[in-house]
Amino acid sequence: MIRRLIKDFQGDVLAIPGRLIALVFLLILLLIPPITREPYILRTLIFTNIFVIFAVSWDLLSGYTGQINFGHALFFGIAAYTSALLNTHLGWQPWLTIPIGALAGVVAGVVVCLPALRLRGPYLSLVTLAFPLILLGVIFAFSDFTGGELGISGLDRISNSRTVDYYISLLVMVVSVLIMWKLTDARSSLVRTGVIFHAIREDEIAARASGINTVRYKLLAFIVAGFFAGIAGALNAHFMRIAGPSNLDLFLSFQAVIWTVFGGIASIYGPVAGVYILYPVMEFLRIFPEHRILIFAGIVVLILLFMPEGVAVWIRDKLERECPRCKLSNIAFRRTCRACSTSLY
Repeated sequence: MIRRLIKDFQGDVLAIPGRLIALVFLLILLLIPPITREPYILRTLIFTNIFVIFAVSWDLLSGYTGQINFGHALFFGIAAYTSALLNTHLGWQPWLTIPIGALAGVVAGVVVCLPALRLRGPYLSLVTLAFPLILLGVIFAFSDFTGGELGISGLDRISNSRTVDYYISLLVMVVSVLIMWKLTDARSSLVRTGVIFHAIREDEIAARASGINTVRYKLLAFIVAGFFAGIAGALNAHFMRIAGPSNLDLFLSFQAVIWTVFGGIASIYGPVAGVYILYPVMEFLRIFPEHRILIFAGIVVLILLFMPEGVAVWIRDKLERECPRCKLSNIAFRRTCRACSTSLY
């Protein structure tokens, strides 16, 4: 049993450069607290982990399924407010309010999915923009309950240790990303949703004509995206100890788009790379407050000019080569496939 696990690990992880890099990167993340306990570094990485979940959930919905959502902050914000209200008004602890906040994201996903059943393309994108604005209107209308422009502050901490907070955010991020990756993996023999999501994105009419229940799978995509974006929003609220209108800001929705496109859309690992590169860069650029956004925009434009498919996808294409016969990934310098010996050139 152990020998087989080791063999599978060598074949599925160590033999594929992209997965090997991911493993090394994860080990580095695990070793950061013993190396440095600088609060600012740990704080930056905590929010990086949170926004990774948020960006990957957008990629699952919009990158894989083609349901372009420009109001993704709705799921993030409604979970943050739900978690905050339950914590401050009912005194419920974070370990309970965070899952309930994620379920609130699921409900929001179902609501947003309703127009998606009839609209496509730019029409759906424009409609999704309206949902965060509607929720903001509700928040301002009931400011005595929601805190209005000031938001809800004084939320309970998840823990009293920044190191514990970091490992919690890292664990939740890794588990969330692995679940979404498995769900969208078109090569998996156990989960076929990845293939169906691709089919809906490429041609929904043809997918429906071939017998796929597109309504069910679009609803599934919105539910899963809402759930994980909700987890990110609820975690963010308790780490920040506040839930406010900024959690529904349109810029937050567009940040998910920027992170995903920068790293590589429809790849899962693309948003991970995008957030881990761009979020710390934005924090570093605080030393240039007047030119921060301009420098950030310049970096994004230059990278996408030379790597239009995204940083992570560009690196993967340089390191890996897919077998034309069995579709197995091989290291780039191999001349034949490691499984079926088919020529890779």
